Amino acid sequence: MRQGDFVTRKSYGGDVMFKIERIDQLKAVLRGVDYRLLADAPLVDLTLKNLTESMDHPRSSSPEFRESLRRLAVAQVQLQEKNQLSVAHTQKVNAGYFEVPGKVLHLDGDPTYLRKCMQLYGELRVPAEGFYVPEPQMADALHRLLPQIKPDIVVITGHDGILKHRKAAGPGGLSSYKNSQNFVNAVQIARQYERNRDAMIVVAGACQSHFEALLRAGANFASSPARILIHALDPLCIAAKLSYTSVKDTISMLDIMDLTVTGLDGLGGVETRGSYRMGVPGIQHTDEHV
Repeated sequence: MRQGDFVTRKSYGGDVMFKIERIDQLKAVLRGVDYRLLADAPLVDLTLKNLTESMDHPRSSSPEFRESLRRLAVAQVQLQEKNQLSVAHTQKVNAGYFEVPGKVLHLDGDPTYLRKCMQLYGELRVPAEGFYVPEPQMADALHRLLPQIKPDIVVITGHDGILKHRKAAGPGGLSSYKNSQNFVNAVQIARQYERNRDAMIVVAGACQSHFEALLRAGANFASSPARILIHALDPLCIAAKLSYTSVKDTISMLDIMDLTVTGLDGLGGVETRGSYRMGVPGIQHTDEHV
């Protein structure tokens, strides 16, 4: 086995697909392909998987995510049709319209997942700026980036998990988690910049994150209520839905859960207004968002 190979772990029944990040003597450091999970395992515990296509491409990930992405694309078409009808009913003249979807600032503690997310934001026509930032540095990064980018939606994600040696202490304390405290710190900085949860939406957390602490810090949506692994692109699904939901409409996690892979066990949140606006008259000869 070598760096870049795709493998599963025998001791876990081959439940998660990994890519070998590096090999240290007789142990491999593993990065989840579909789930935001970092792990290590002895080489003897690994089973090599021969794949015919690159698992780094977002559309070649799990069937569950491909179905989730299909539903998201359908939902966006339905939202666009709804908004077009709204304009048609209110305009006294046929002046056309232009779109202002919500702008996303995406901070990710994993550069591979960030690349996947940015590619999909582009395919879904969601205006987004993404930055690879290690989790301990996210709060400082937001302090600097928020005044520059002025986003409507902030995604704060990366890697997390309940620490093995802290499992006995239970899921209540932030010290039992790999990065939940870092995510909480980042959310708090975001809320210092903008307190109104409708004016700036915050989606925060990763696998097994401290859901309640993230909501208390000010997140609109967070992972993970059931302390499960979330799909690597679940936060993107929520952000994309919010970007194209009208500011006149309020949505809850019940409206979004079918667009994600892990549903209510993986993510939850509070009722939130969308961030999509329409303007008139139509702007000619440009595809750029306002």
